[in-house]
Amino acid sequence: MKSNILFEPLSLGNLHFKNRIVLAPMTRGRAGKQRIPNEMMADYYYQRSSAGLLITEATVISKQGIGWIDSPGIFNDEMVEGWRKVTDRVKPTGTPIFLQLWHCGRSSHSDFHNGKLPVSASAVKLNGDHVNTPLGKKPYETPRALTVDEIKATVNDYRKAARNAKTAGFSGVEVHGANGYLINQFLDSKTNLREDQYGGSPENKFRFFKEVLEAVLEVWAPEQVGTRISPNGIFNDMGHEDFRETYLYTVEELNKLRLGYLHIMDGLGFGFHEKGEPMTLAEFRPIFKGMIIGNCGYDKETAAERIAAGNADMIAFGRPFITNPDLPERFKNNWPLNPAEDMSFWYTPGAEGYTDYAPFKSSST
Repeated sequence: MKSNILFEPLSLGNLHFKNRIVLAPMTRGRAGKQRIPNEMMADYYYQRSSAGLLITEATVISKQGIGWIDSPGIFNDEMVEGWRKVTDRVKPTGTPIFLQLWHCGRSSHSDFHNGKLPVSASAVKLNGDHVNTPLGKKPYETPRALTVDEIKATVNDYRKAARNAKTAGFSGVEVHGANGYLINQFLDSKTNLREDQYGGSPENKFRFFKEVLEAVLEVWAPEQVGTRISPNGIFNDMGHEDFRETYLYTVEELNKLRLGYLHIMDGLGFGFHEKGEPMTLAEFRPIFKGMIIGNCGYDKETAAERIAAGNADMIAFGRPFITNPDLPERFKNNWPLNPAEDMSFWYTPGAEGYTDYAPFKSSST
């Protein structure tokens, strides 16, 4: 059966994946006000460790990068020790776990930053309903454009975060370049109006992304570094008519860095900007020679089809993993899936809607 390809093992350097199923990074808001990972989060990742690869929720690299209530960080010793609880739980399972490095950029609010404006590539306001802040729902603000010196400092924040991730015991890191956050804000002509070396041409718009990855690669071997992009995405008010030119150039340049994998949100379940025909994994496969992970809206059948066609090596699943911590076993045994959970539980504190979903065998007794 074609679906059996999902359960074939795969290796990348010294990393070994027991199957082709990836836990996609999903913000769950359980780290508390101090943004320190905890035992409940360790339970969450351990429960899902039958996946071939675990990618953590987006994790802020610095105070400046914050833009989400109770999301975890990786910029102080307490956060490193908190994440160590997670990696210590997962390590005996043999499943590699990568930390996703994140800076929210303009998708934030001054409430997170003691009254200081959030930052971005340029002073372009996010056109959205509101942002949830520690003081309630607020309208988005026009961000402040980072100076060149601040860009260099932010690159160094990524370097420090990469070191902290290694100290915390992770198998590798994924640099978040998708979904309208800071790196994406530099890539996209809609949000990058700069006239210096970080704006204008595809090469200049990619420069920040490249400098971040080069900094991370000073810490980690190439096969232990991945990155995520969303060429079709509209989330956080993204998308420009030149997106195809931007992303074909970007992926050509990413390939030169010999990264372990490229994680592409090719599905349209997260929204589509409709600036042209959507880009597909097949469009990127001839350009990127490393491992490709597809993501967004896949089920067991479409995931197997994409891998069998040679356009992806692994497929990441997000929402199905929320209510089905044993998703690979359910796929393999054709067991029914629990229905999707109400979004009201996605970001609430506590175990409810987070670690209280039983594996199939337990739920059937």
